[in-house]
Amino acid sequence: MTLMHISLPDIILPPHIRDFIESGPQAFASPEERVRFTIELARLNTVEKTGGPFGAAVFESRSGKLVAAGVNVVVTSSCSHAHAEMVAILLAQQKLSTYDLGLSSLPDHELVSSCEPCAMCFGAIIWSGVKKLVFGATGKTAKAAGFDEGPKPRLWIRALEQRGIEVTPRVCCKEAEAILENYAASGGLIYNARKSR
Repeated sequence: MTLMHISLPDIILPPHIRDFIESGPQAFASPEERVRFTIELARLNTVEKTGGPFGAAVFESRSGKLVAAGVNVVVTSSCSHAHAEMVAILLAQQKLSTYDLGLSSLPDHELVSSCEPCAMCFGAIIWSGVKKLVFGATGKTAKAAGFDEGPKPRLWIRALEQRGIEVTPRVCCKEAEAILENYAASGGLIYNARKSR
């Protein structure tokens, strides 16, 4: 029997995104500052044409310390899973050497996103160990821009809260929605697999 070597795709943040993260503040006091950080990630990603209009980051909830940040790199990584939230969670887990960001030995962590999570990211949030989700734009705005957000439970926020994950929606919502609206208006690539057929 021949063994097949399979490796996961490398998820690499674009250089200008890495530079922005490394040269900026490493702690953010308020939810608004944290969401604005993810909005700027999304904006830079679209301006430089390195991915979709989504940014996310994992923070220590109490201190506001930035643990890891991500942007949507679906197209550049050839990986449909490489949404901003998934990238931020992956990088945070790798940085902390654990699949569980909710370990009792760690400070509480939160995921902050420029947009409401899609169905896939919703599922990842549950398994990631984060204790809180904060987001800007609504899924309705992402859908209006052309993105397929997938089926989520109607009471998805309640489902997260029942699992001990606090949810703070629509923080800096108008600013976050503007990124999606501008991306759609500029003819940005909408990379839903079913639309490419």
